[in-house]
Amino acid sequence: MTRKRLCLIAVLLAAWCMPALAWCADPLQDAIAKASADDYSPILRSFLLLTLLSFIPLMVIALTSFTRIIVVLSLMRSALGLQQTPPNSVLITLAMFLTLFTMNPVFQNAKQAALDPYLRHEIPAQVAVVKAFEPFKLFMVKQTREEDLLAVVRMSKLPSPKSVDDIGPLQLVPAFMLSELRTAFQIGFVIFLPFLLIDLVVAAILMALGMIMLPPTTISLPLKILLFLLINGWALLAQALLSSYHV
Repeated sequence: MTRKRLCLIAVLLAAWCMPALAWCADPLQDAIAKASADDYSPILRSFLLLTLLSFIPLMVIALTSFTRIIVVLSLMRSALGLQQTPPNSVLITLAMFLTLFTMNPVFQNAKQAALDPYLRHEIPAQVAVVKAFEPFKLFMVKQTREEDLLAVVRMSKLPSPKSVDDIGPLQLVPAFMLSELRTAFQIGFVIFLPFLLIDLVVAAILMALGMIMLPPTTISLPLKILLFLLINGWALLAQALLSSYHV
């Protein structure tokens, strides 16, 4: 009974967090369906489901707001002139929680459309995976620029989609990631401007005083950190990132 319950939880997590991969590959859909059946040994089912769960980090990067958030946080660190502070583990953890806040409506829709009916044994695993991907697809379509989608479609040498239903995951996912990267760099450019101004002012003042041998970063770095603390920069940045999504 415990193994069966563990197998069920793993299937649901896979259906929740890996919809695009299952949508793109029919063999993977069959594997999920067979993993939930009773004709496989518990050891084989556990091995198969753990293998599927290993793709969850990839799906978090490809299907959620994680990419934009972590890139902006990294650019913020670079704008301050801090190479290793905060460390990567701190930024990734913060990005994960901000991603959960952003994607919560999508998760709830996927739960209501796929997870709850699957738990009630109303739909099979294959149908649950397809239904779980629909909220993610709508989210990605809203955040994807049309030119990025058309560029990916041209690269894949496929006809242009005429509606949202015609957009396949193989075209939507890379287009979504390209749009996220573009938006993240736009936000990063705006973030860099005030700190670049501080660097220029400090460099000009040191040049006017004849202090050529003194590195400008020695003076500008504490000033940038002080300014960032005075405006409560991390909280403002987190709020701006969350408000940049319209789910």
